[in-house]
Amino acid sequence: MKIGACYSDRGCDFIVWSPLAETIYLKITGPVEKIIPMEKDKCDYWKVRLDGIIPGTKYFYSINNSADRPDPASNFQPQDVHGASEVIDHSSFKWTDKKWKGFPLSDYIIYELHTGTFTVDGTFDAISNKLNYLTDLGITAIEIMPVAQFPGARNWGYDGVYPYAVSAAYGGPQGLKNLVNICHTKGIALILDAVYNHLGPEGNYFGQYGYYFTDKYKTPWGSALNYDAAYSDSVRNFFIENALYWFENFHIDALRLDAIDTIYDMSAYHFLSELSDKVRGLSRRLDRNLYLIAESDLNDPKIITPRKKGGYGIDAQWNDDFHHSVHSLLTRECGGYYEDFGDISDLKESLKNKFVYSGKYSVYRKRKHGADASHCPDDQFVVCIQNHDQVGNRAFGERLSNLVSFEAVKLAAGVMILSPYIPMLFMGEEYAEENPFLFFVSHSDNQLVSAVREGRKKEFESFSWAGDIPNPSDEQTFLKSKLNWELLNDEKHKIIFLYYKSLIKFRRKNLLIGGKSNREVFETNMPDVFALSRSGKKRNYFMLFNFDSEAVTALVPVPEGNWKKIFDSAGEEWKGPGASAPGKIIGKKQNITIKKYSLSIYERK
Repeated sequence: MKIGACYSDRGCDFIVWSPLAETIYLKITGPVEKIIPMEKDKCDYWKVRLDGIIPGTKYFYSINNSADRPDPASNFQPQDVHGASEVIDHSSFKWTDKKWKGFPLSDYIIYELHTGTFTVDGTFDAISNKLNYLTDLGITAIEIMPVAQFPGARNWGYDGVYPYAVSAAYGGPQGLKNLVNICHTKGIALILDAVYNHLGPEGNYFGQYGYYFTDKYKTPWGSALNYDAAYSDSVRNFFIENALYWFENFHIDALRLDAIDTIYDMSAYHFLSELSDKVRGLSRRLDRNLYLIAESDLNDPKIITPRKKGGYGIDAQWNDDFHHSVHSLLTRECGGYYEDFGDISDLKESLKNKFVYSGKYSVYRKRKHGADASHCPDDQFVVCIQNHDQVGNRAFGERLSNLVSFEAVKLAAGVMILSPYIPMLFMGEEYAEENPFLFFVSHSDNQLVSAVREGRKKEFESFSWAGDIPNPSDEQTFLKSKLNWELLNDEKHKIIFLYYKSLIKFRRKNLLIGGKSNREVFETNMPDVFALSRSGKKRNYFMLFNFDSEAVTALVPVPEGNWKKIFDSAGEEWKGPGASAPGKIIGKKQNITIKKYSLSIYERK
C-alpha cells in the first residue's frame, strides 16, 4: 500500500493509515485553502484523490475535527516538524544516471559523514563540491547519517520523526537527488542511514493516528515500534514502503539500518526478512544493485544468512568487535564495553573469524555473547576505527587522533584498510581532523532538552569520563563539530591524507576481497606483533603489525617464497622515525625488527 501524498499527472492520492480516527479531513492550506473529507477502507486507510493539486501544495490532516497534524508519510516538511506537509512531484527530476547499476559490496570503500558538519554550509550541495576530493582519496561510497526531518536546524538525525521527508536544513528532496545523481556520474555509491527502530520525540504525532508503538518491548528511546502485535501489518508496510521509496525515488544504493537489535519482532516472518525480500525484488525489477547493511549489537550471523538458508537475508553488517579491539589496544581504555577487549588476541581473532565474541563469555555483559560467523563471506562485514557512535558518544567527542600518537593513528588506519573486510572511514579521519564530533540537538521543548542532557550523563557513567559534558543544545557544540578543512594545508595532516590515499589505492589495485579464506594470521614470539598474509589479484602479500609502544625484534614465521618490502608506515616519507624492517626477506622463521606502532607490507616475487 502506497502512502502519503502520491502525486502524478493523473492527480494526487492522499493516503494515511489511522485506525483510531472516526473522521479525517484533508486540509489544504496553500496555495488555495480547501477542506475535503476522506473515506476509510476496510484496512483503516483513509483516502481521497484530487485533481488540480500542484507540487508545492501544503496540507495537514485534521483528525476527529480537532488538531491539524502533518502527514506521517510526509515527503517534505519545509516548516519543521510541526508545520504543514508539502506535495512533491518525484517524476519531475531529470536523472542522468540511467546506465548506473552500482557495483559489488566487495568494491565499497565507505566514507561516513554528517551533512551538517562535513562542510561550512552543511548542505547536500556542499557535499557535491567535495566529491572530487573523495574520489581522489579513493572512496567508492559515501554513507550519510539520517536525513529524515528532525526538529530545528541541528541534529545527528536519529531524532527524525518524518521518515519520508528529507530535512529542509540540508536542501530537501531536490538537494538529495542532485547529490545522488552527481555521485553516480563520478562512480560513487550513496548509502543512506535509515532508522526503523524508533522515532524522535518532538513532533511525533504518530500515536494519534494509530498503533505504531507497542509496550510489549522497551528500547533506549521508549516504547518499541509495533512489528508483531495487532495492527502491525500497516506499521510494517509504513517502513518497508519507506525503504523502497529511497531506492525508487532517490536512486539510493544502500540503506544502513540503525541498531536492528532494537527492532523487536517475534512473528514467524520477521520484519527484516520481509524487508530484504521486498528490496531484493525491487533490485531485480530495477536491474540495479541495492543493498541493506545492518548495525547490530548481536554478533549474530543469522542477520546476513541468505533467506533460503533461514536467515534474514541482510547483505552486510557492522562489526563493532574489530573497532573495539583496535581502539582498546591503542588507547588502553577499559571502561564500558571496552572491558571485554584490550588484548592483541582480540584483534587477531577478529581478523581471522570476524567476531571476537562468537559464543564466549563477556565480562561486560555478564553472559555468553554472539555466534560463530567464520563461514560468512568477508564482504558481509563493515569495519572501522572511528564512526559517529564511537566518536560522538564519547563525553567530549574526541577522535582517535586526539587520543593516540601519530604513529598509532597510521597503524590503526593500516590494519583497517588492509583487513579482508569493507573499510569505513569517518569524515576527517583521513587527515587526522582535530575538531571533536559532539552530540547536538536543537529541540524547542526545554523539558526534552534537560532530559537529553541527563540521559547523556547517565550513559557515560560506566566510562568514568570526568568533566562537564558539552551542552547538546548550545549552537557552539554543533559549530565545534564542523570539519576544519584548513588542516589539509599543514604538513602532518597532508601526510596522513596521502598515507590513507596510498593504502586505499594499494587495496583497490592489489587485494582480493570477498572470499572466505583469502588470508592467514601468523603468531610471533612477541605478544603485540603479528603477521597477516593476504591474497592478491596477481601476487600475494605478507604484512607485519607491531602494536607495541616500543620497537621490537620478533621471530616471524615468513611463508615460503622471496618477499620484497613495498610499504613501511615508519618510513620518513610518512613522517615516521625511519624504517627498520628489512627490504627483503625469505620464507623461513627469522628475527625481524619493526618500529613501534608500525606496519610493513611485503610482496612475493
